Amino acid sequence: MSDVVCLGILVADVWGKPIDEWPEKGRLSLVESMGIGVGGCAANSGLSLVKMGVDVAVMGKVGRDGFGSFVASEIEAAGADVSGIGFDDEVGTSATMVMIDSGGERTFIHCIGANATVRPGELDMDLIRSAKIFDFAGALVMPGFDGEPAASVLAAAQDAGVVTCMDTVWDATGRWLELLAPCLAHVDYFLPSMSEAVEITGETEPGRVAQVLLDRGVGTVALKMGEEGCYVRSVDRELRIPAYLVEAVDGTGSGDAFVAGFIQGLLKGWDLEDTAHFAGAVGALCVTGIGTTAGVRDFAGTIDFLVERDGDRWLVMNS
Repeated sequence: MSDVVCLGILVADVWGKPIDEWPEKGRLSLVESMGIGVGGCAANSGLSLVKMGVDVAVMGKVGRDGFGSFVASEIEAAGADVSGIGFDDEVGTSATMVMIDSGGERTFIHCIGANATVRPGELDMDLIRSAKIFDFAGALVMPGFDGEPAASVLAAAQDAGVVTCMDTVWDATGRWLELLAPCLAHVDYFLPSMSEAVEITGETEPGRVAQVLLDRGVGTVALKMGEEGCYVRSVDRELRIPAYLVEAVDGTGSGDAFVAGFIQGLLKGWDLEDTAHFAGAVGALCVTGIGTTAGVRDFAGTIDFLVERDGDRWLVMNS
């Protein structure tokens, strides 16, 4: 059985760079590079963890089509357990067109596809209950699973003694807290972006945002704040961790890489501050390569980066 189960959205990403403006209708524009890769929060976080040597199972759903075969085979080839990935015969694989501008900022056009058809009754709950950490990765774009169904799975994981984590994506339907409210009391670590958390809570200051979520039952809140780093809050700790500055090539997947780094810290038993620093380093390294996980390093390589930036205290963590 796997130490971490990442359940959530699985996506085929088709990306192009640089795209700084739309072509006129009916016209052709050229880009320097274009490619296809595996995306979606569950795949991104899971594959980043695999790179760092963690035993991971990725769970979710794809269509029985070319995109689906590509996504499942790439995840399996990377070393993750794919026994929990289902194939839908009627709905196509979720896909995203990723437009990356010259500065590395991303714009997305997304098709929910088979991610919409995940249901609790289809999941291997024994796989989830046997894990150390269960990561619900991609809440708010899984209409068949969001809300009470997701809450039931998170609660079952907690009842089995599994640590629960949750991440979100932008909710284009605007339902935010309506969908998340049933889940929050069953989430040990909630790791949304600051922009998403503002929409969820209606607050704009990190401390107030975190307090709303803690009051809803979340154990610890870690807000991803891009170039401002992250803000972490639990009942008895409050941390503001600055970002590690790197040359950004592509920001795709950086938030999911942060989540993977945070989960790695939890597995290592580190305190919140070290965990948040490590998560920030994994997220920063992610943006140095094109694609969702290309820039992510293995565990030792991430420690080397932290030694370079923060000093030799990280050498004792390389175990």
